[in-house]
Parts: sequence; C-alpha cells; structure tokens
Amino acid sequence: MLQPPRTTTSTEEAVTRVVAFFETLAPADVAALGRLYAADARFKDPFNEVRGLPAIQAIFDHMFDALEQPRFVVTGRVVQGPQCFLTWEFLFAFKGFDKGVTQTVRGASHLVFDDQDLVALHRDYWDAAEELYEKLPVLGALMRWLKKRANS
Repeated sequence: MLQPPRTTTSTEEAVTRVVAFFETLAPADVAALGRLYAADARFKDPFNEVRGLPAIQAIFDHMFDALEQPRFVVTGRVVQGPQCFLTWEFLFAFKGFDKGVTQTVRGASHLVFDDQDLVALHRDYWDAAEELYEKLPVLGALMRWLKKRANS
C-alpha cells in the first residue's frame, strides 16, 4: 500500500506528541515509548549508544531509578522535513548527595522520524563535563580546576 507523502504538518504533530510525552514522563510511561519510537530506533547521548526499543526503555528506566524527580522542559523546537531539533532543560535531584537540591542540565536533541512518524533516531547533545561532572563532589572540584587552568 502506498503511503501518503510526508508533510511538515505530520512531523509537527509527531514532534508535539514527543514533547508532550517527555514533559509529562513518569516511570509508568516508559513502557509506552513504542507509541513514539520505531522498534529499531537508535538513541545516543554522552553516556549511551543503543539500538532498539527495549534498550531505549532501559535508559529511561535507569534515569528514574538513579535520580529523584527527573523531568524535561522543552524550551525550543525547529522542524524541517522529517526531523527536528529540540532544546531542553532536564531537572532532577541526586539521590546520593545534595538531596532535594534541583540540578539542571541544558541540552538539545536531534530527532529523525520515519514514514510512520515514529522516532527512528534520537541524538542528545549536552556537555557532560559542565552540566554534570562539575556538580559532583570531588570530581566537580577537579573539573572546575581543569577548566580554570585551560582558560588561563
């Protein structure tokens, strides 16, 4: 069966669904990622590079296990053809230290959609050194010292 030609409108609608999903994401929702992601989707961020829905779901399950109250706030979007670029803030608290102190990581995601308007590629871009390592005890002090030395 022939598929209708892709339109920016269908991609815009798919992006709106993805944004709404991630901005309200709760642990029980991880199992529903298949409504947004292709079965063989690829995901990459500074710590992970996986393929397939179960592997992507495992990353988000781990996020909820490792962090307190993680949530995403999408701050911008650009849609072009079957892809988009989102900017976001990821807010959370560490479980092991600084309990209750909200941390913020700022980053961006490049999403590519397939012919069914499902995410086929999800690539996150964020600076792990500045946005995460500098916030950790001991390692944070070392990272700030290295940054200061590199800038002098």
